[in-house]
Amino acid sequence: MSGTRLANLVVDAADPGALASFWAQALEWRLGHRDEHEVDVDPPAGEPGLPLVFVPVPGGGRGPHRLHLDLDSSSPAEQRQTVEHLLHLGATPADVGQGDVPWVVLADPEGNEFCVLEPRPEYEGTGRVAAVVLGAEDAPALAGFWAAASGWDPVPGSGAVPALRRGTTGPCLEFVAGAGPHREKNRWHLDVRPAGGDRDAALRALLRAGARPVDVGQRGVAWDVLADPEGNEFCLLPGPA
Repeated sequence: MSGTRLANLVVDAADPGALASFWAQALEWRLGHRDEHEVDVDPPAGEPGLPLVFVPVPGGGRGPHRLHLDLDSSSPAEQRQTVEHLLHLGATPADVGQGDVPWVVLADPEGNEFCVLEPRPEYEGTGRVAAVVLGAEDAPALAGFWAAASGWDPVPGSGAVPALRRGTTGPCLEFVAGAGPHREKNRWHLDVRPAGGDRDAALRALLRAGARPVDVGQRGVAWDVLADPEGNEFCLLPGPA
């Protein structure tokens, strides 16, 4: 299946404007389109990255969440400075059972966990976001589905943590084993678009690959709401990538 491509990462937010502002400052990205339905945060022009779209959804995050961001750092000093800056912006330390690890786990103002990584050469060229990380019950199988759905390629030698990437720039999409069964709607999800003009063909290909339609309360929308083989919601948007 090569009929769809990753489009953006959508974040449910009690206050989309405030949470978008936090992430724009955290990533040093720019605020983009804004209306009553969404607030966008886009990478700077010419820089790699997957745009973030914040949408109004009541309630707050209850972690640990199945999907989170890992932020890059180029040195131990930059890692410390980044953590200090994020705490100043309103992030808080978070404990997801990580123990003694070289990365720092924080939560954004609505409780969404994310990590500030120690320097890792494999993330060179990713931009500010090193990886979008999805917890999985069967990481290799889920990576196989998303390799087809995203149009991204497996990262050679990714080993125990299967990873995908679009060429040699931009973030990785990683699949970490150990997540329990999907039990409630994810507050972060991926969107895909048809690679060409045939949206119906793209939908059929996703369903053949193991996706299924789901109802999260959407009514009269222009996109299809689906779930991957482990139940993680995602949307097939109209229009070509």
